[in-house]
Amino acid sequence: MKKIILSLFVFSFVAAKAQKIDSIYVHLYTDSLKKGTYNYINIDGRLSNGRYLPLDSTQVTFSSSYGKFYGNNLLIDKDCKEEKVSIKVSMKNNPAIHKEFVMYIKKKEDGKLPTIEELKKKG
Repeated sequence: MKKIILSLFVFSFVAAKAQKIDSIYVHLYTDSLKKGTYNYINIDGRLSNGRYLPLDSTQVTFSSSYGKFYGNNLLIDKDCKEEKVSIKVSMKNNPAIHKEFVMYIKKKEDGKLPTIEELKKKG
């Protein structure tokens, strides 16, 4: 059974690789970048057969007006004074396929989460 599942996985991966990516899409998990943490930038490629494939830094090049990329993660310094960051993502094998977008930097710090005891008291 394991061999069958592995074979199907390998076949689907090879089939996906055989398809060409005709466009890329940005699917963000948040509406702003947080300071002092890694912000994951989710990129999907649309294949010529209409399916989508997650892309990472082995397939796309990331650049930004501020911060540093580590793979798909953009690190913004805690001391950042910028209001927003311009980000560009390009296919490595075809830079004509690219996306440019702006993300704002979160201004307020996240509040402290309540402890289990505090939640139990609220009832």
